Amino acid sequence: MCGIVGAIAHRDVTPVLLEGLKRLEYRGYDSAGIAIRTAGGRLHRIRSVGKVAALQQRLEQGAVQGDLGIAHTRWATHGMPAERNAHPHMSGEQVAIVHNGIIENHAELRHELESRGYVFTSETDTEVIAHLLASLMGEGRDLMQVVRDATERLVGAYALAVVNPDDPQRLIVARAGSPLVVGVADDANYIASDVFALLPVTQRFIFLEEGDFAEVRRDGVSVFDSAGRAVERPVRESRLAASTADKGPYPHYMLKEIFEQPAVIAETLEGRIYKGRLLEQSFGPEAKALLDRTEAVHIIACGTSYHAGLVTRYWLEEVGVPCSVEVASEYRYRQVVVPDNTLFITISQSGETADTLAALRGARDTGYLGSLCICNVPESSLVRESDVALMTRAGPEIGVASTKAFTTQLVALRLVTLALARRRGMSPEREKVLVDELHALPRQVEVVLELSGKIREMANGFGGKQHALFLGRGTFYPIALEGALKLKEISYIHAEAYPAGELKHGPLALVDTNMPVVCALPDDPLLEKVLSNLQEVRARGGELFLFSDQSVNIGLDNYQNLILADICPSTAPIVYSVPLQLLAYHVAVLKGTDVDQPRNLAKSVTVE
Repeated sequence: MCGIVGAIAHRDVTPVLLEGLKRLEYRGYDSAGIAIRTAGGRLHRIRSVGKVAALQQRLEQGAVQGDLGIAHTRWATHGMPAERNAHPHMSGEQVAIVHNGIIENHAELRHELESRGYVFTSETDTEVIAHLLASLMGEGRDLMQVVRDATERLVGAYALAVVNPDDPQRLIVARAGSPLVVGVADDANYIASDVFALLPVTQRFIFLEEGDFAEVRRDGVSVFDSAGRAVERPVRESRLAASTADKGPYPHYMLKEIFEQPAVIAETLEGRIYKGRLLEQSFGPEAKALLDRTEAVHIIACGTSYHAGLVTRYWLEEVGVPCSVEVASEYRYRQVVVPDNTLFITISQSGETADTLAALRGARDTGYLGSLCICNVPESSLVRESDVALMTRAGPEIGVASTKAFTTQLVALRLVTLALARRRGMSPEREKVLVDELHALPRQVEVVLELSGKIREMANGFGGKQHALFLGRGTFYPIALEGALKLKEISYIHAEAYPAGELKHGPLALVDTNMPVVCALPDDPLLEKVLSNLQEVRARGGELFLFSDQSVNIGLDNYQNLILADICPSTAPIVYSVPLQLLAYHVAVLKGTDVDQPRNLAKSVTVE
């Protein structure tokens, strides 16, 4: 979840490290720090609590320059946000490290090192690694071998970058369970936990694989696998531009990403549908054999991606494919029964979600037919380790609260549903109807975005409220879950979602004049059932905030409603998620919270 940047060059690397941290701040913003090897051969470390801007102010107070350095922005796991817990961590003047991940046996190692006289100044698991490295540094010992020996003692996940002031020619990195990339340039080389950090200085990247170590020098990079063998990892050219992660004219990344949805949905569909038909060959050459044999589906995901999976369960079972959906952190720790010919589908925006990756790795020996991932990052671990990958093409998503990643996941999953429906007798005529509805989707989302001003007015009804209830039925129950998640993530209003039919089984006790109730009302077979549930809310004084199809006759009094026009039935869950995103955004702005970087959360959950 933290952000790592490192650089070695023939010039001062401090500006590169600072810019990299700014670009990685969505990964962690409790504290930040930098360690530079100065011309005098010493490590100069500066750390600060809070966002990268606080570190920048510290740096501006005194010039720090050097041609080798590492930097870090932290999302707290061990130890509260405090300068003593900020990275980089050092062991005397011998070594400095930055670390992303969790070391599970840190307490045992700490006790051992303390008994040998090492003094700890933080509560972090990372400082253990610094002292462990120092304890292994004998006279003339090679730094790479020291790092390898140290990692053999570590239990857990890590991406590490290590510098030694007495070894000015290289930066040593290691990766196990957390992502790490090497940026390659003509006059310098870089490392980071995310390519976005390095886009201003290079478009060429080496994506380290699980268990890899690398020696990064000014003039080259050497990569070694977990067994210590020299290996070649391809240098890949990124198509992302340095400006991709800029906010542009928008006040927040989240709003920018909400408004990008028509374009990225169209991009996700590009080359995959044409003249009323699904172009299944676009899934890749391995996909057909998997889908031909698929008789059931297990979907594993976390957070927003889990909600996308829940919508997909309704879609798949409508076409006769049995489907179960489970939170990855629960799935990986239980005994699983796998029906014959079951396809294992994972969903992740980053492709580095720790629990989802672990679930995929654990599923390999449990009898699944194969694995398919829905992901937004082509070079991610999830993509590389899955049999088939269907990319969402959402582009970088910086705001912690996922928006365009969610809708493009649903689009990709809708394509998978159509592919499996074909194998269960879907007629060409029915396929054309459903594909045409997908083709119309970007324009329908554009129309919803034009209602942003009216949704901002609706958000005024949440001023001073502490709780909210979201209701839905059928595919709109997962959309209610997603709407509640968005609101609680960025406005800090306690929001919960329930199937509307469950109101009488408990949630109705919460409804009063201080409880906003949010509900989407598509014109579908469950409409009358939902309207009956909303009557129960009004009878208890609940305040209703509704989003309805223009054909719906609500038949209630005293409510706020926003009408959505000409929504296609099969893609309605995707369209209706957009006004719920805008509602959460405008409520958060009204409350004055940090929309893009809400408290206690980070974008990419790369630790368990």
